[in-house]
Amino acid sequence: MNNLFNLSGKVALITGASSGLGVQFAKALANYGADVIIIARRLEKLEKVSKEIETLGRRCLPIKCDVTKEDEVVAAIEKAIKEFGKIDILVNNAGVGAGTPAESLPLEEWKNVIDVNLNSVFLVAKEVGKHMIENKYGRIINIASMYGIVANNALSVSPYHASKAGVVNLTRALAAEWAKYGITVNAIGPGFFESEMTDNALKDEQFLSYMKVTTPMRRYGKMGELDGIVVYLASDASSYTTGQTICVDGGTTAV
Repeated sequence: MNNLFNLSGKVALITGASSGLGVQFAKALANYGADVIIIARRLEKLEKVSKEIETLGRRCLPIKCDVTKEDEVVAAIEKAIKEFGKIDILVNNAGVGAGTPAESLPLEEWKNVIDVNLNSVFLVAKEVGKHMIENKYGRIINIASMYGIVANNALSVSPYHASKAGVVNLTRALAAEWAKYGITVNAIGPGFFESEMTDNALKDEQFLSYMKVTTPMRRYGKMGELDGIVVYLASDASSYTTGQTICVDGGTTAV
């Protein structure tokens, strides 16, 4: 029987892959056989991650790229295609947060979060999507958030909520538009996982208490607990799944 989750021969591109969840996604896909392209602004960190992935026996190409800049995205995708000949899987992971109360939030801070968390998702999907359309195959996985589905009363993150909700419906729109080309488009909605963006909040005792009250499993997500869903959505196991946002949040959005 064929292994539905086997990614051998596939090429995956992961944005925001210099730290945190992006690194975990890249390693998970490599562990299941994919060669990977990792993109972020910090090349030195990407090169370190690349060496770690190559020890898994997979090829890895690090590319410095600011995903909010169209010319850099176009150049990065062209470089990736030239090196590997195709991109089968895209994980749109780059993202930022904001912690300013809405009534005093500077417009520039709002615009930056929307630019990184939503505009860049469209921009990278658009450029990679062109090649997937030509190949009549693709798996696009956008990293949204459980906070694209629900709000919260512990953190002042209105632009984060708005941007991730945009990712959820952009995922549906692209899924509907590109299904005829053999492309699936889905999203993952992580709950509380450790990353550079969440480090300070997750170590706060008051926030820990809030999490235990609002999360049925009463704990943060552990490293590796997103591996299964990203491999599923990248593989043939999800061939009839598209337009969905799957929350991996310990049950937070269930209550």
